[in-house]
Amino acid sequence: MNRRNFISRSALVTSGSLLFRDIPVSVSESQSITDSEQTVDLYELFRNPDLKYHPFVRWWWNGNKVEAGELVRELRLLKEAGIGGVEINPIEFPSRFDGDDLGKPSLKWLSKEWTDMLKVVFAEGKSLGMTCDLLVGSGWPFGAEYLEGEERAQIAVIAVKKIRGPVDYEISKFEIFREADPPISSPFPGRTMDVLSLSLVPDPLTDLNQIVPLNRNLEKEVQKVHVPEGKFALYALVRINGFMQVINGAPGATGPVLNHYNKASVKQYLDHMSDAVEKSTGSLSENIRALFIDSMELEGSNWTFDILQEFREQKGYDLSQYLPFILFKTGAMGNVTDFKYGVSMSPDIERMIRRMRYDFEIFKAELLEERFIKTYVEWCRRLNVKSRAQAYGRSFFPLESSFYYDIPESESWTMNWLKHKVGEEMPEDDYRRGRAYTMICKYVSSAANLTGKRIVSCEEMTDTYTVFNTSLENLKIGGDQSAITGVTHSVFHGFNYSPPEAPYPGWLRYGGYYNENNTWWPYFNLYNKYKGRLSALLQHVTMCTDIAILPPNDDMWSNIGSQMEPFPSITNVDYFTLVWEAINKNGNGCDYVSQRVIGDAEMKNGIMHYGPKKYNTIFLVQVDSLSTTAAKKLFDFTASGGRVFCVEVYPSKSLGWKDFEKRDKEVLIHIENMKSFPDRFVLLKKPDKDFIGWYRGIQDTYRLDPYIRIENPDPYVMQNHYKADDGSEIFYIINSNIHNSHRTKITFPANITRNKQCWKWDPEDGKRYRITIGKDNSLTLDLGPADSYLLVFDRYRKGPDWKPLPLSGQIAKTIQNGWNLEFRHCHDGWVRAYNSDTLKDILDLPDLVNFAGTIIYRNYIVITDFKPSFLNLGKVYGISELKVNGKECGVKWYGRRIFRVEEQLVRGDNLIEIKITTSMGNYMKSLTDNPIAQYWTNEKNKIQPLQSIGLIGPVTLY
Repeated sequence: MNRRNFISRSALVTSGSLLFRDIPVSVSESQSITDSEQTVDLYELFRNPDLKYHPFVRWWWNGNKVEAGELVRELRLLKEAGIGGVEINPIEFPSRFDGDDLGKPSLKWLSKEWTDMLKVVFAEGKSLGMTCDLLVGSGWPFGAEYLEGEERAQIAVIAVKKIRGPVDYEISKFEIFREADPPISSPFPGRTMDVLSLSLVPDPLTDLNQIVPLNRNLEKEVQKVHVPEGKFALYALVRINGFMQVINGAPGATGPVLNHYNKASVKQYLDHMSDAVEKSTGSLSENIRALFIDSMELEGSNWTFDILQEFREQKGYDLSQYLPFILFKTGAMGNVTDFKYGVSMSPDIERMIRRMRYDFEIFKAELLEERFIKTYVEWCRRLNVKSRAQAYGRSFFPLESSFYYDIPESESWTMNWLKHKVGEEMPEDDYRRGRAYTMICKYVSSAANLTGKRIVSCEEMTDTYTVFNTSLENLKIGGDQSAITGVTHSVFHGFNYSPPEAPYPGWLRYGGYYNENNTWWPYFNLYNKYKGRLSALLQHVTMCTDIAILPPNDDMWSNIGSQMEPFPSITNVDYFTLVWEAINKNGNGCDYVSQRVIGDAEMKNGIMHYGPKKYNTIFLVQVDSLSTTAAKKLFDFTASGGRVFCVEVYPSKSLGWKDFEKRDKEVLIHIENMKSFPDRFVLLKKPDKDFIGWYRGIQDTYRLDPYIRIENPDPYVMQNHYKADDGSEIFYIINSNIHNSHRTKITFPANITRNKQCWKWDPEDGKRYRITIGKDNSLTLDLGPADSYLLVFDRYRKGPDWKPLPLSGQIAKTIQNGWNLEFRHCHDGWVRAYNSDTLKDILDLPDLVNFAGTIIYRNYIVITDFKPSFLNLGKVYGISELKVNGKECGVKWYGRRIFRVEEQLVRGDNLIEIKITTSMGNYMKSLTDNPIAQYWTNEKNKIQPLQSIGLIGPVTLY
């Protein structure tokens, strides 16, 4: 059971100090290598990866309307498509299909009928060599109909009524509750409310002694208050029990959300689930890899029966009278709806409240860590299965909450309400746009790096917008971006349980349209092989990072409260994610750290040591406040030779309320002492734009040696460096621009190239090719659109040389006229011929603008004295497959569409056949009588523009 090494510390009760309890800082030697394999043939593992490295899918059991035969069919379908495993995920039946459920009954979660279906899946999965994970509960956050009383999630909220006196004021409990009730996303109809405190507060508030408590008769239905002359506000602190309902819960696991702050309730819920499942299926450890917790969207839950008592014991003061002023007015997902709600406060009181707010925020995260996270992890260990979780959301530590899980998980998005364009934009004015990865991805992978884990999971390519327009090329770009953040395994979001007889296009909860009816489904296995090889490699190497970044989260928690990761409604420093991107795009590697991590680290010879990680540079990104422990450790780091960059400001104060004057002085002493090392404690101004260039200047000025020197950095070009246990050095370089290529020279350190051969490993087919590195240790890379390079330096010498496909030739022939097109519809099945002298976007053909399926472009060319070697299709919207004289030339599903054709071409006449498989969105828009098609393409914020499809060209032989 002792599978990790832990550092255990006693709790510190002084306010503003941090609670260190069993924070895992490293893993054992056997665990740091996947599956305890001490040595592996890395290339053989990459060439022929086990199915467990292939992507998994989130398998939505829609409404639990599942049947044994269909479960088996779908598992086999997924296996044939190259999927390696399933996350069994019971979920509410899609409301848009009401009446179209084929009359199939819903099986109640944990009933014998439901667990019998688990048995079927476990048995079939084993026979196919597939892995199963199992969701805890259903929907998110988990709960159940049977929860009662203190087992239900609770929230303390405020209700404020502005009053001008003098007046005798009356207000009913109903009015108070109506004002307090937050407009959350998923309210539970059975929620109950009670008033915890009532007070009359002057506006503005300049002295806490001005507050008049009114707590004598809180049980009365009507409160009567005499308000003296002036402006006042009546503050009510209201507790709502069972305030939230499970989002999209399936029968048996809907109802109120569990109280995650109540350890006894958490343990009882988890034991109830495992007891019910194992009674039917036998030991879970014989059937599943991991239990999984989905999104912790607790909608601002912040209360349990003993929270004030525990706070007083841990932080050293009573919070109850201050809590109404600490809390904001909140709504959906716990987001603040009005920062000016309530009375205005004097600067001194505002500063006090902010310090107390920090204490409350960090205390909630500590409580969730102690009572929920550790309880869940220990439960998984008792069951001898791995713990997998998305360990983030409001009131969770963005970094440390992922420390405890065997498989920490993040999430990436193809498209969401932002309607941003992954692969087409990468702006600096909005850190979210153009990035498939979310801001949480870097936190989760950093947590894995800090604790020595190599499996970093990702709910990948979540989609609530472009469902029918997402292509395999889009998936690759997003998946490559996820890998750059540190992800090493993908769980696609998601695969819907949908029997073949379900109305077209099938039962669809949401997510990408991973479905056998999708036009690109026959080619899906190509991407899964790519991902499987990449994951097999990345799970057996260590990501290189020697720069640490401290984000300004503690100041954010003080000023505006914790946020709903991975999509905070507001941030205090909106550019901080651009710092890690700029570091990465200039060839360095970095991790996020926290003040807890810095406080736990050992500072020695200019290096920060934490678990298996070593950092020689630390960036503080607009950090105003430090714990005294972190400030002291940063001084030790600087004094021993390390370098700290402070972006925009030097830290100037401590965190938390109790004894803050004393602790402020301690922090300032450490800051002033660090200033005595001006070359190692450096204040930087952020740029107005061009963070890549900004960091390049820092890199050159302070000689921050990169892992690779990128001569011409680009916003879309990113890289990671890894080390293998056998001494191999790996570089993964991507271009996530879907339209444009990028050419740049990269230079490797001499210690990387010395006595080693450079190889290009190809995740598409598992082959490897020798690359010659110049005498200056450099290589010029020509990255095509959506391209990626996997470069490996090892001691193997023999193998074929890399011969990149040329973009053009000295003698070239463009095929312009005489095209015959054959359209084959993906759903209706009709076939139509069309002749065209020129290639054009199908959007330009009014009768075919809503087409979806395959288009075969045919043409004849005559070869006389010049026999070309390559055919370049030019611009293509869709998957391309080429035949020359009936002979297969291959499939290109992303990037440049260049084919070798020298062996297929003959002297004389040659038939060229180019098969383009289109996306489905244009067709789905035309199905005006299909509610599912219309919901995802034509309604509200999901209105889709028509997409370009087909072969645009120019088609060139050379």
